[in-house]
Amino acid sequence: MSTGNINVAVENIFPLIKKFLYSDHEIFLRELISNATDATLKIKHLTQIGEAKVEYGSPIIEVKINKEDKTLHIIDQGIGMTQEEVEKYINQIAFSGAEEFLSKYKDKAKDSGIIGHFGLGFYSAFMVARQVEIVTKSFTDAPAVRWVCDGSPEYTIEPAEKTERGTEIILHIAEDSEEFLEESRIRELLLKYNKFMPIPIKFGTKTEMKKTGEGDEAKEEEIKVDNIINNPNPAWTKQPSELKDEDYKSFYRELYPMQFEEPLFNIHLNVDYPFNLTGILYFPKLSQDLNIQKDRIQLYQNQVFVTSNVEGIVPEFLTMLRGVIDSPDIPLNVSRSYLQADGNVKKISGYITRKVADKLQSLFNETREDFEQKWNDIKLVIEYGMLTDDKFYEKAQNFALYPTVDGKYYTLEELKEATKTLQTDKDDKLVLLYASNAETQHSYVEAAQEKGYTVLLLDSPLNSHFVQKIESSNEKLTFARVDSDHLDNLIKKEENTSSKLSQEEQEALKPIIESQVPKNYTVQLESLDSTAAPFIITQPEFMRRMKEMSATGGGMFGMSNMPEMYNLVVNTNHELVSSIAETKTKAKQERLVRQAIDLARLSQNLLKGEELTKFIQRSFELIK
Repeated sequence: MSTGNINVAVENIFPLIKKFLYSDHEIFLRELISNATDATLKIKHLTQIGEAKVEYGSPIIEVKINKEDKTLHIIDQGIGMTQEEVEKYINQIAFSGAEEFLSKYKDKAKDSGIIGHFGLGFYSAFMVARQVEIVTKSFTDAPAVRWVCDGSPEYTIEPAEKTERGTEIILHIAEDSEEFLEESRIRELLLKYNKFMPIPIKFGTKTEMKKTGEGDEAKEEEIKVDNIINNPNPAWTKQPSELKDEDYKSFYRELYPMQFEEPLFNIHLNVDYPFNLTGILYFPKLSQDLNIQKDRIQLYQNQVFVTSNVEGIVPEFLTMLRGVIDSPDIPLNVSRSYLQADGNVKKISGYITRKVADKLQSLFNETREDFEQKWNDIKLVIEYGMLTDDKFYEKAQNFALYPTVDGKYYTLEELKEATKTLQTDKDDKLVLLYASNAETQHSYVEAAQEKGYTVLLLDSPLNSHFVQKIESSNEKLTFARVDSDHLDNLIKKEENTSSKLSQEEQEALKPIIESQVPKNYTVQLESLDSTAAPFIITQPEFMRRMKEMSATGGGMFGMSNMPEMYNLVVNTNHELVSSIAETKTKAKQERLVRQAIDLARLSQNLLKGEELTKFIQRSFELIK
């Protein structure tokens, strides 16, 4: 057996970094500014613990473009490097200065906010630059040095004239990356990745009006000032006790400048054990479309933007919220571009779920009237959460609301109490009636209300899934849409009336009616109250619900392509039905039946196209 060391040819490293390490070339600026931030935070920490005998001052990071020279400059006033440190940190690929610093000062540096981890960020510069220079001066008395490399294994290092501490990175931009010499492009990247970095970032200057002089001689002058492009102290880095409602709203506008509606409320996240996490989540007004609302939460690591795809760390149902989550404990891949599987992710996800549920419960308990007014704007998140997260479901049962068509709001327990005496079916199950569209189902709603039934308004796209979930947890409860066949159980139980039509008359009438309905209809002759409609169209509750669930669940149950099925319930106690039965000629019976059926279909918006045209023509003939 023999042993040896694997040799990695350095000439092969740079092409790999350029092509594969980072999925998007634009993040080179994020990485270099992260390095500059680390350098500044290091000197801040060393001055605080007395290891550096220099003034920290008010350092900034400056980004400059020189279009003539085709160079981009990133300048910091941080810790700087000696020649030995340049050779150690720059020439040894993947040696992280941040990692070494944190290890050296591990007892005192854990809260320093230092970002670096893998020691590869600097090399992302070669994705866009044909040559990179480093001009750096350590905070010590060591002389300044200049390091130059063109992306090959060869470099030069020599003394430099820099007198102030800090580092300047100079990128000589390659021909295929000259977009990064455009001010608008750099501004876009700074606002995307570095908008909340903890050190002020200067990019150009801006004009401000300044008042000079006093009294009659006072005047305003235009002056040029540094354009600081970021907010080093965003709201999520502060304690909740330091912030007022307006601060949260102001930060929301900063996050989403093109969003004109105010958020409904916010949830401030702040935990330091067993992991570190801060952030602010906002409940916006939500539309009925589940997809357009996702990917609005921004994930940060030590105030560096990582991604808007927070799937995994934020429970799926909460990805419709907005806001910021920041955690140094989030496991990222080497390019800081996406999450890696880790036990902490599940813990963080569980914490966020619990925090959201607790906030909703407190809003319900303390300001129920306001909570009810906001229900339509937040129900989609809550229903989605109850469907997908069992722990959230348990908590949400106490504050999930069930609105009625006339604007009352009940919890499930309140609803059971309010309806139990009247709305039980022949199997003694509590039947909760609901409308999914109060306008198109108006006649059914009205008929149910006339009998004293409570009718809920459940109109979210998750309806069928949601009521199925509630039923599965409540054995003696079932939901039925007001136009469903399940309603017959209630009607028959209550009415139990005998038919005005004899059995012979019913047997003669039924084939005539069946000949006039479409193929996807079944016909039922029922002895209902004489005030009920003569022809009532219902849908099989089970089949309709499974079809809807299949349509919103990616083909689940395999029913999404099935045709709609309907029942035509004929009220044999209605005067019109008796009149049709007594009509002497079969042709006239068929015309009356067809007209009555089409009227019933028209009332449910089921009559369209050629059928609607024929109905209108037939109606005019009848009027004549």
